[in-house]
Amino acid sequence: MNLVRIARHIGNITSKLSIRQTASLTKVEEGEPDKLYRIVELELKGHDPAVLKSFVKFATTAGNHLDIQSNTWNLRKPIHDRRTVLKSVHIYKKHRVQYETRTYFSFIQYKYLTGSTADTLLEYVERNLPEGVALKATKVELQALPEHLTSP
Repeated sequence: MNLVRIARHIGNITSKLSIRQTASLTKVEEGEPDKLYRIVELELKGHDPAVLKSFVKFATTAGNHLDIQSNTWNLRKPIHDRRTVLKSVHIYKKHRVQYETRTYFSFIQYKYLTGSTADTLLEYVERNLPEGVALKATKVELQALPEHLTSP
């Protein structure tokens, strides 16, 4: 019973995939079928908000060219990190300098990807990553239930 529901769910997801992505599903490499990802989330962080904003636009445009649904959002406020340092090495505790860094975050979510499309997109985005921007990718893979968990 559960396998039927899972097969329907995977069928619904493959119907949401574009023609390019379903063509890559038919490819079989080394005897294994292509993986299905429900969500691939990119976490981008950097110190310059203008560079971060332009790269988010680049990454969403790259996803649109591959017919991938995407969703983007930013954290409202940057994360501040303040450090206070003494100007003098030994004495004069009143003479201090404060340094501050601001870290901005953006998130991009790509939905309903095949494994080969996700790998291609992530490689393309990583190769064009600008200086001063960090990238963290998280994938949520769809898998069938194991046999020992299904009802008889």
